[in-house]
Amino acid sequence: MSEPLISFRHADILNGESVVVYDLNMDIFPGDFVYIVGKVGTGKTSIIRTMTAENPLKKGSGEVCGYHLERLRRRDIPYLRRKMGVVFQDFQLLMDRTVFDNLDFVLLSTGWKKLPDREQRIDEVLQAVGMEKKAHKMPWQLSGGEQQRIAIARALLNNPSVILADEPTGNLDAETADSIMDLLRKINKEQGTAIVIVTHNRRIFEKYRGRVMVCRDETCAEETDDSVVDLGITI
Repeated sequence: MSEPLISFRHADILNGESVVVYDLNMDIFPGDFVYIVGKVGTGKTSIIRTMTAENPLKKGSGEVCGYHLERLRRRDIPYLRRKMGVVFQDFQLLMDRTVFDNLDFVLLSTGWKKLPDREQRIDEVLQAVGMEKKAHKMPWQLSGGEQQRIAIARALLNNPSVILADEPTGNLDAETADSIMDLLRKINKEQGTAIVIVTHNRRIFEKYRGRVMVCRDETCAEETDDSVVDLGITI
């Protein structure tokens, strides 16, 4: 088996100064499709924030894309984050600039200097998410599903090994949510990108099967599908 992209051993996960998940042990491998599920307030998003070094890791060990979180230097955090793509529930697009300029801003910020190279990469990721004709649009001219597709395109720009998606369907109706999940599954299968999805939507992780990590009672552990059904997670 290949080495994990993300690995935690006996890690305590913080939200502010409080521990929300004790003794986390987790491995996520290249090509994985993984859910972190649980009720609101059980530490799902805090785990994602620890992976991106937004939350510090003070107890236990964690390694993400080759970086050891417990001894990560502040100046190395941007380099860690370039190895990951992050998709948010509220899209977090810059509303005062076009789709192209949203994506170009990321490329410029991560060291892409030549305009022809940036234009080619933007065209590639927009095609990958079916938005190649929307480069000139402003975000407010797009539907919620289209904005989320642009957010996924943004996450793909630097060819990440893993995409972390925090409630990516939370603001979408069921049909649009399915189209986003189909897209994430396609990226996972065709590009081999590992996908980690935080959700409390049972319909999503029952329909689109993957490994399931369940957060409850200040713990997070992998469980079988049958055990997940009784958690009281909403649809």
